[in-house]
Amino acid sequence: MKKSLTLAVTGSVLIGLLAGCGAAGSSTGNSSSASPGAKTEKVSLKATVLTDDLETFKAAYADFSKENPNIDVQFETIPQAQYYEKLRMQLSSGENIDIFGGNMDVFLDTGILEPLDDYVKKANVDVSGYGPLFDSLKVNGKIYGLPYRKSNWMLFYNKTLFDQAGVAYPKADMTWNEFRDLAKKMTKGEGANKIYGAFLHPWAQTWYMQGVQTGASIIDKDLSPFKKGLQFRMDMEKDGSIMGWAEQITTSAHYNSAFQKGNVAMNLIGDWHVAQLRQAEAEKKISFDWDVVPVPHPDGVAANTSLATPVSLMVNKSSKHKEEAFKVVEFMSGAKGAKQFAAKGFLTGYINDDIRKTYIGDGSQKPKNIHYFVEQKEYPEYPLLPGVKNILVGNVYKQEGEMALTGAQTVDQAIQKIGQRVQSEWADKYAKDYKAGK
Repeated sequence: MKKSLTLAVTGSVLIGLLAGCGAAGSSTGNSSSASPGAKTEKVSLKATVLTDDLETFKAAYADFSKENPNIDVQFETIPQAQYYEKLRMQLSSGENIDIFGGNMDVFLDTGILEPLDDYVKKANVDVSGYGPLFDSLKVNGKIYGLPYRKSNWMLFYNKTLFDQAGVAYPKADMTWNEFRDLAKKMTKGEGANKIYGAFLHPWAQTWYMQGVQTGASIIDKDLSPFKKGLQFRMDMEKDGSIMGWAEQITTSAHYNSAFQKGNVAMNLIGDWHVAQLRQAEAEKKISFDWDVVPVPHPDGVAANTSLATPVSLMVNKSSKHKEEAFKVVEFMSGAKGAKQFAAKGFLTGYINDDIRKTYIGDGSQKPKNIHYFVEQKEYPEYPLLPGVKNILVGNVYKQEGEMALTGAQTVDQAIQKIGQRVQSEWADKYAKDYKAGK
């Protein structure tokens, strides 16, 4: 899922990054047919990207244009709340958009994604920098997008609260049971002054991640690995160490405001929270000290095993300049583009030692242990297939999990119903046509 600070945008923002840029999708010649050393004509491309990424693409494009002076790119963005719906409509109506960014699974069922396997092979792209993400992005054995950044989960903690309580900070290698014990130890008080040991946002991911950490998938036929996670959340609510789901909903409790209030010891959330806390510090909204450690893990699972959601660049199958479009995708999602995104605080899809150093920075900014983000073993938060996010994550797992959390059904009943609904609402429609991985 995309969970980042959304910039307020009242309309589509068009940025012509090179003076004299021609109309999107048009050109005065075809550079792909020119021989090396020959004078090439300019090609104009149109790209639509997420609002939060626009300025970084602009900075990276300045470098790209030096190496590829024959390729002009006009960038467009759409307000976050409308982004995917409007972009799907534009692409389906045949609008001349050559390149676009976002969660790849949203576009797979449109038939507008150009398979990139041949382009990757022809350009001899070093895919090792993407790690396991590269294969996890494959659908039916083909690659349809390259990840330029990603979102990963981490455990944030309030160092000041731990210091005041005289309790040791969370460990980098901590099981879920140890996390539960630590949360109980840090919980004290009542009412408005209560200190909660932890905060688990009411997303289904906060309980089903325990199953995913073992390598299970939320579309598996056997969903028994997810029972422990749901039961675990219910047990923590009974402990009183986290705010109950019902109270979170009735009070509109949010992970960011809850943690910034200063009465939550540990916050299980994603890398985007770093930017939120840095901004709060800059605006002097918080004064406590904070840091991060890897998310807790099940017994038998390696420390710093987390969930990741890649954000990719894709090429429109109807583009008249696919080779040039792929050059942009290759640059932005590769080492050179990744360095620009890492410098802005984004976790990148492509990682090497230089990019790690850029992301970690010079140590002048919190969190002190930011290096854990670039040392993780990652599993996809959900399979990147059509309908999984909207149907399963946003509805089935959410709804049945909530029924269990409110006492309307047992954990066993919830998991059983989830399995039935995965089959009837998703698998019957999509499973025969889409398979994740290589």
